[in-house]
Amino acid sequence: MEGKVQKMDHHNPGIKCVVNTCHYYAQGDHCNAQKIEVQHRNATDSHETDCATFMPNNQSMS
Repeated sequence: MEGKVQKMDHHNPGIKCVVNTCHYYAQGDHCNAQKIEVQHRNATDSHETDCATFMPNNQSMS
């Protein structure tokens, strides 16, 4: 999924993101990704999860 998600010109309501090094990060702790994917199946707490949509701000989408 990484690099294959469209970056919108507005934030995705209901998603808060504080990872300001992400390509999809928007000022005010918003996410401009069209959709997100959170992994790992069978996680039992938030420490076992991972945002698969994350892409470093310095990478371009191909």
